[in-house]
Amino acid sequence: MSDFNEKYRARFEKLSTTNVSDAMDALGYRGATYGIRPMTPDWGKVVGPAVTMRMTAAGMTKGKTHLGIRAIEAAEKGDIIIIDNGGRLDISCWGGILANGAKMKGVGAVVIDGACRDLDDCIDIDFPVYARGTVVATARGRAMEESTNVMIQFGGVQVRPGDIVMGDRSGIVIVPAELVDKVLDKAEELYEKEEMMIAEIRAGASSLEVDTKYNYEKMLK
Repeated sequence: MSDFNEKYRARFEKLSTTNVSDAMDALGYRGATYGIRPMTPDWGKVVGPAVTMRMTAAGMTKGKTHLGIRAIEAAEKGDIIIIDNGGRLDISCWGGILANGAKMKGVGAVVIDGACRDLDDCIDIDFPVYARGTVVATARGRAMEESTNVMIQFGGVQVRPGDIVMGDRSGIVIVPAELVDKVLDKAEELYEKEEMMIAEIRAGASSLEVDTKYNYEKMLK
């Protein structure tokens, strides 16, 4: 975790998820998810190593702990808890008690392929939650935590513990840990080109001229 903070955090925070997603496309990797956004526009960019959690349906086999507790305990300051609940919107898998525990632990955010509840509590303590939506129904008797810190699927993308999770108002992108240097280098290159394009348009150049000059459609080649 300290290695991520020292080497990468500032570089990621300068970029957008779209820069990073484009870089991964250019390099031939898939990292873009869909439909998972901050539950209030006030929450901006989040980034950090993944602590993963997988949900499953409740049934005869019972859960041993309140879902999410093991993920919070495993997390280090700045980590992102990422939950695979298969996109379910009928039940919650994150609420106010967990948000307070995660906030006290220094967790950077929770991102959920599914729904959260107790959003007012999360807003009150300024703990960022990214999800597909909100719901009032509890997970009790409906769903339980199957496993913590194992490989999961999130919005159609593979995520392993320690992979980098990045979110902003556009959504969530996942960067495999072993690709971080390569992806950041490419994302920064794309960011600089786009900033130059924007600067020229704001200075009065026509959009067509700028598009032709920078060959935008082939920037990812």
